[in-house]
Amino acid sequence: MQITGDMLIGGAAVRGNAGTLRAFDPARNVEMEPEFGAGDANDVDRACRLAQAAFDPFRQAPLETRARLLETIAERILALGDALIERGHAESALPKARLEGERARTVGQLKLFAQLVRDGRWLTATLDSALPDRKPLPRSDLRLQKIPVGPVAVFGASNFPLAFSVAGGDTASALAAGCPVVVKAHPAHLGTSELVGRAIQEAVAECGLPAGVFALVLGAGNAVGEALVAHPAIKAVGFTGSRGGGIALMNIAARRREPIPVYAEMSSINPCFVLPGALAARADAVANGFVDSLTLGVGQFCTNPGLVVVLDGPHRQAFIDAAAKALEKKGAQTMLTAGIASAYRDGVKKRAEVEGVSHVAQGASTDAHHSALPELFATTQQRFLAAPPLEDEIFGPTSLVVTCANVEEMIELAEHLEGQLTATLQMEPEDVELARKLVPTLERKAGRILANGFSTGVEVSHAMVHGGPFPATSDPRSTSVGTLAIERFLRPVCYQDLPAELLPQAVQDDNPLNLWRLRDGAFERR
Repeated sequence: MQITGDMLIGGAAVRGNAGTLRAFDPARNVEMEPEFGAGDANDVDRACRLAQAAFDPFRQAPLETRARLLETIAERILALGDALIERGHAESALPKARLEGERARTVGQLKLFAQLVRDGRWLTATLDSALPDRKPLPRSDLRLQKIPVGPVAVFGASNFPLAFSVAGGDTASALAAGCPVVVKAHPAHLGTSELVGRAIQEAVAECGLPAGVFALVLGAGNAVGEALVAHPAIKAVGFTGSRGGGIALMNIAARRREPIPVYAEMSSINPCFVLPGALAARADAVANGFVDSLTLGVGQFCTNPGLVVVLDGPHRQAFIDAAAKALEKKGAQTMLTAGIASAYRDGVKKRAEVEGVSHVAQGASTDAHHSALPELFATTQQRFLAAPPLEDEIFGPTSLVVTCANVEEMIELAEHLEGQLTATLQMEPEDVELARKLVPTLERKAGRILANGFSTGVEVSHAMVHGGPFPATSDPRSTSVGTLAIERFLRPVCYQDLPAELLPQAVQDDNPLNLWRLRDGAFERR
């Protein structure tokens, strides 16, 4: 499939006329062909109006059609073959093996949402029978189902060119809910985005759905993204990126005549609490696992372990020494973009200048362009609490070890932390009592709590939560990974005393969709 540099609107390729963009190969430090045409507010308006027109036909199509769309997108992505991996590798400097795994994850989550659509439990079909003889007042016939909210804007993420991008989790869950999607491609992987966008566009046509079900728009700067969030046809936003970017979109959405939710995943340092028993039993193993997790993908994961918390004691230094030794063997690698690499270096420099912070170890220098040198720092709990910049996320392979003088300081630190995507407990059986004291706080602070693992790596499943209190996300009630992600793009509707011929299938008496339903307080499937 040829990359042309066009946007995808209304089932066609559309050339933007608001300037030009080029993808950049960070490993070779060169711009790439072809030249892309940037869109403007008029292009956004057309894409959104088509999405609005497609909404009712799409949401009213049979669930099997919606499921088949998701599966067809997966098939079309696989059919792109090596061309997709080659382009993604060139635009991101991510290893081809990593991108092949990310493609498998993207295809897998599309298929998982297809299964979810067919299952129908997300409709939450609920029936409360009429009680005409109830005293003192009768009860009407009440029936409930969830429906999609409307067209959704999705912003591609820099660090996952496939799994959090054009056909990523936000798009998959929105389409599963029955929402048309308008994607703003990330400028770091324009060609990858076009390839995947064309696969979706072809799938929409193959399934006989309106062309407005999907669009891909491009833009230089922030204007196109701002116009997309502000457009009255858009009813929700999915975003993965910086705290500043997420808050900017939230502010635009809040200022609209009709405010809409922005589901933004933004900032997290993912604390890892290494408890005393774990330090005594396996300091070296925990330190090596931590460094491997920290430097995985050049530290460019939202679940990167950016904070390690330990108690002072005889095994603390053994852990720090082992982590330093492991880190020194890790070489500098190319980051996703020149801008990300520059921001990483600035962040590390500022951290090194904070009073009371010591530099523990540095990775090995290489000749890689736009690279990130792994760095490890250490400080005390009191200094950490007194220096707010130490809580800032530095996107890349750096972390901070914080030593607490006692259990009370460790609990105080946990209470002090902002919202997080994850929190990890490295523990042994003798640590259970201390862990029990920490867990209630961690439940309030994080969306996922791990024991004896590492936070990098997010399973796409029914029980996964990839979310958390602000600033980890803009809405702690949601997740951007796993089947629960569909809930972001649904709302409940109650039907009171509607005649049978007007009821949607999900709540009709004969249950034509064969759903599990809550009828008069009891689950049944009949």
